Amino acid sequence: MTGPVASRPSGLEALRAPVRRRPLVSLTPLIDVVFILLVFFMLATSFLDWRVIGLDTPRRAAPAAMTSDDSRTLRIDVGTHGLRLDGQAATLEEIARLVTTRLEETPDQRVLVRPAPGVSLQRAVTVLDRLAALGVSAMALSRPGAAAAEE
Repeated sequence: MTGPVASRPSGLEALRAPVRRRPLVSLTPLIDVVFILLVFFMLATSFLDWRVIGLDTPRRAAPAAMTSDDSRTLRIDVGTHGLRLDGQAATLEEIARLVTTRLEETPDQRVLVRPAPGVSLQRAVTVLDRLAALGVSAMALSRPGAAAAEE
C-alpha cells in the first residue's frame, strides 16, 4: 500500500485547507493603464486659446500728450452710452473703417482708448480686441477717469 493510499493525508490533515500561495500583483499593467489615461486626457482636453492684446503703458502725462500734441493719434472714448471717436459719436464699425483707412496711409497709426468711469472692462476690451484684429500695433489705454480730468 505504498501507492496512491500513502500519498493521501489522513485524519486531521485531511480537514486542513491546502496552503495557497498569494498571487503576485504586478504594477506594470497598472502603470500602463494610468499612462494611457494620462495621454487620453491630455489629448482630449481643449486648452483655452488665450489671446494677448499688447498695450503701451502710458506714463502719467502720456495720455494728455498723445491727445493734444499729436494730431495723428486717434482718441476713442468708451462711454456707458456709446463710443466717441475724437469727440464725435461713432459705432464700432465706423471706427473700424476709419482705422483701416488710416492704417493704409500710416501703418504706425497710434490709438488711445479712454474708458469713462463706470464702464465695464469688457466694453473696453472689445474695442481693444477689434483694434488689434485690424492690425493696430501702437495702442495705449488710459486710466478710467483720465478723460474727464483732461477736459
